[in-house]
Amino acid sequence: MRIHLSILFFLGVYSFISILLTNCQSATSQQEGDKISYVDTLLIKPGKDGKVRLSDEQWEEILKPSAYAVLREKKTEFAFSGSLLKNKKEGTYLCAGCHQPLFSSTTKFESGTGWPSFYDVIAQTNIKEIKDESYGMNRIEVVCSRCDGHLGHVFEDGPVPTGLRYCINSAALLFDEKK
Repeated sequence: MRIHLSILFFLGVYSFISILLTNCQSATSQQEGDKISYVDTLLIKPGKDGKVRLSDEQWEEILKPSAYAVLREKKTEFAFSGSLLKNKKEGTYLCAGCHQPLFSSTTKFESGTGWPSFYDVIAQTNIKEIKDESYGMNRIEVVCSRCDGHLGHVFEDGPVPTGLRYCINSAALLFDEKK
């Protein structure tokens, strides 16, 4: 009888963990040293409204699986796993979906949270902020204004001069190193 109860307990715990992992499925980040890859510019060319609109199949074809999971499915990579977290090079961080410039390396800072953090964007028009109450939390989601790709969230606990912390997934970004 004890063995049966132990097995039932183990199966219950296993099921609970499986459900959590399914709901919070993580995306692996792009590999260190990846260069910005060629993408068919006809696919990512903005329309007359300035938006890049592709089908899920097109996005899946042109994005790495980790970028697709974050940008299109709003997944989150595991903390401290992203390849751009410790990047100290000078340059520009671009949307991995449409290559729109989002953040400058000059605004990147070490937040200790496990994701690349920035205290400002290159241009406020390059992002959209959306109220996010998923998972019982009250947050502000940050998406690319050109392709509507999920980037991460913004919090009001950052450094001066803005007091903001844009907490962004590495998989949602490409890095264009300053030459």
